[in-house]
Amino acid sequence: MSTAHTGSTKSGEAWRNWAGNVTSRPVREVTPASVEELTAAVRRAAEDGLKVKAVGTGHSFTAAAATDGVLIRPQLLTGIRTIDRENGTVTVEAGTPLKRLNLALAREGLSLTNMGDIMEQTVSGATSTGTHGTGRDSASIAAQIKGLELVTASGEVLTCSEKENPDVFAAARIGIGALGIVTAITFAVEPIFLLTAREEPMPFDRVLADFDELHAENEHFEFYWFPHTGNCNTKRNNRSAGPEAPVSRISGFVEDELLSNGLFQVVNSIGRAAPATIPAIAKISSKALSARTYTDIPYKVFTSPRRVRFVEMEYAVPRAALVETLRELKTMVDRSNLRISFPVEVRTAPADDIALSTASDRDTAYIAVHMYKGTPYQRYFTAAEQIFTAHEGRPHWGKVHTREAAYFAEVYPRFAEFTALRDRLDPDRLFGNGYLRRVLGD
Repeated sequence: MSTAHTGSTKSGEAWRNWAGNVTSRPVREVTPASVEELTAAVRRAAEDGLKVKAVGTGHSFTAAAATDGVLIRPQLLTGIRTIDRENGTVTVEAGTPLKRLNLALAREGLSLTNMGDIMEQTVSGATSTGTHGTGRDSASIAAQIKGLELVTASGEVLTCSEKENPDVFAAARIGIGALGIVTAITFAVEPIFLLTAREEPMPFDRVLADFDELHAENEHFEFYWFPHTGNCNTKRNNRSAGPEAPVSRISGFVEDELLSNGLFQVVNSIGRAAPATIPAIAKISSKALSARTYTDIPYKVFTSPRRVRFVEMEYAVPRAALVETLRELKTMVDRSNLRISFPVEVRTAPADDIALSTASDRDTAYIAVHMYKGTPYQRYFTAAEQIFTAHEGRPHWGKVHTREAAYFAEVYPRFAEFTALRDRLDPDRLFGNGYLRRVLGD
């Protein structure tokens, strides 16, 4: 049964996230074509006594968007509303995929300053969970937000910025869907620029010995460590005067498609079927990617295709604790009988001023552990999480973790500020679900 004025359909069909590890069965789905339709859907859900959640592309590994009430799909709320070149901002509808935003900005000669390596997510889903790339001076996508528009539990359309409703702005940039449904985001943008990427293999011990130097000397530094080996692959991205020298089509196919997706899929499938082969495969995989340097516009350097499905846990630790944390992780893996076919990813971010940002008030390093989809991950993730939490780690809101509200109250100085704002904006927990109950308390 359809209801034309709200784009609503009866559901009962299961919703699954990208990794397939979270499922929910909403009573109905709504695909609003305007903010007015979205507001009507929120009000109707409240009248019917149903919870309501918006869902992006499902790239979160947590149940942040899961609901048995009303599921809002924002795919019709897309596109750029306005570009303000004088103030260096762009306002974009919440359901716009990052890849469409990046393409549209590039056509206008503009770019975000920093971004993560996946660009399938919607802008609202990516920012609400704290998606980030790596940067010495430039922070997460949410830290580039200059203004937000959201529908609150009362059905009000609220706008916020540093000057308008600043208390909401301080929290809602990374709101995990707890404060309302984001309908539009204003980002800071700048004239498009070139980045030179330098990728090269490097021994694990050398990366850790030189980490502070590598971080200080590069605008964007990250590396991947291959468990069961002493090998890493490093990536340094720095602004460049040019000229453009993009990855050749052949090299791009071999490195990004064949090795990073096609062959990687095959070796992970072999590893899942025969875990004993993983250490030998890891030694080969860690040496398969060769050194290369290329120069291109930002989104072509920052982002890469990710077609191999996996489950992920990522923790943010104080940057000063990174080397020790990573050494402990390697020791744990070496001493265990775990077999891990996915590299461990390490990135950084400067401190920011967002209440529930993983980099809130502290310079941060991120350590992400992954397991191939369909492979048991609990033992590895549990052991890794014990190491991360011993260093006051903060889990990514959209990735697997077992932490609860009492833990977050300890590791986030502004946790109480966020929960007080939630009490004010959503006292009846219209936007609540099991995940938010666990991480924010009731």
